[in-house]
Amino acid sequence: SPINPTGDIMQKKPYILITNDDGIEAPGLFALYQAICNFAEVVIIAPASEQSGVGAGISLRNPLQIQSVIWPTNTAAWKVTGTPADCVRLGLHTILERTPDLILSGINRGSNAGRTVLYSGTVGAVIEGTMKNVPGIAFSSVNYKNPNYEQFKEFVQPIASQCLTQPLPKGTLLNVNFPNTEKIQGIKLAHQGMGYWMENPEQRLHPEGHEYYWLGGKWSTYEEDEGSDVYLLEKGYVTAVPIHINELTDKALLLERKQPFEHFVNSKPTLTEL
Repeated sequence: SPINPTGDIMQKKPYILITNDDGIEAPGLFALYQAICNFAEVVIIAPASEQSGVGAGISLRNPLQIQSVIWPTNTAAWKVTGTPADCVRLGLHTILERTPDLILSGINRGSNAGRTVLYSGTVGAVIEGTMKNVPGIAFSSVNYKNPNYEQFKEFVQPIASQCLTQPLPKGTLLNVNFPNTEKIQGIKLAHQGMGYWMENPEQRLHPEGHEYYWLGGKWSTYEEDEGSDVYLLEKGYVTAVPIHINELTDKALLLERKQPFEHFVNSKPTLTEL
């Protein structure tokens, strides 16, 4: 580490990539930048337009364009005509000259608690980095219409610092959600709840006369235990859930059914025998 004129060792600032799924112009992205810009050397690579609900999807059939964006304090920033995962892929492979110490995604409008992580583009960006051994944190707000970003910002840097000083295990990301409350009770490390945004199709009539559907979504409720993120968010806590994505195999089922499954299939039973 370099030494300043007083002889003290100066700590090198972490190099952090910021992205999101609400798009480069989203207020939540700017709030995330404001929360971290004095603590870290920041670069921004975000979608050119909103990409909510794309999960960890990537663009295989559309060309991608990269365009630099003017950002305060001359922070390096680009927008990409693709998904959040595309942004991370292009960032790590093409745009950036060195690998970030951490990827932060958000602050998303709308909850990504519970099983919503399977659909979330906010989380999808961090999944892409995690698969490339770059740790990451996804930040989301339960309040969709009017998130209180000023209230959330004070938590971002401490959470990022903790993940840098106590690194996440390989293949694990952190999914953080902020509650919809005037007074936050604190932060809890939690496990993933059961809730998620389920379909809520609305039939509509096109001006040309044919019917179509707007898939929409509504929050599904379950009986949640007291250690879940969904439960704790309702109690006014910020929640942080460690999610492991390197190994998705149901190992208990693998051990239990490997032999009977292989024996059954290899014996090639006919439909009349079933």
